[in-house]
Amino acid sequence: MARAPFNVLVIPFLRQTGGPDLFCPLLRADGGYWQWIAGGGESAESSREAARRETLEESGLMGAIYPLSSISSVPGNVFAARRHWPKDLYVIPVYTFAIEATSREIQLSHEHTAHQWADYKHSYELLHWQSDQAALWELSQRLQDNQMPQPF
Repeated sequence: MARAPFNVLVIPFLRQTGGPDLFCPLLRADGGYWQWIAGGGESAESSREAARRETLEESGLMGAIYPLSSISSVPGNVFAARRHWPKDLYVIPVYTFAIEATSREIQLSHEHTAHQWADYKHSYELLHWQSDQAALWELSQRLQDNQMPQPF
């Protein structure tokens, strides 16, 4: 399948009764840094479809996925598929989502070596990319304000 010129991030989260909300960064096997579930779209796949597929592939999680407002960009030249994209496409968008987990059980793919359920502060400190931190901030605020978007 051809690689679509966009990426998705998906933040696993768990609401706890009587405790702080928890978030689950994953440790990349190839880079040794913490990030959210991440990946690119395939062929004519929408960002929502890619978010659901990447979430299942990388974590085994299924359930309600929430679209977030956070959008960032990644240089297109870091992708091997770049040669198939238009020459004037210099950056690709990264769309952000969140998935509400029902338990702490995660089934890691070969792309990750560890995961960690943590509160906002610790998750924020673990994350390597500023765009992942910004998306975490948005999700945390939405949870606090009870302003989650409609899931799909």
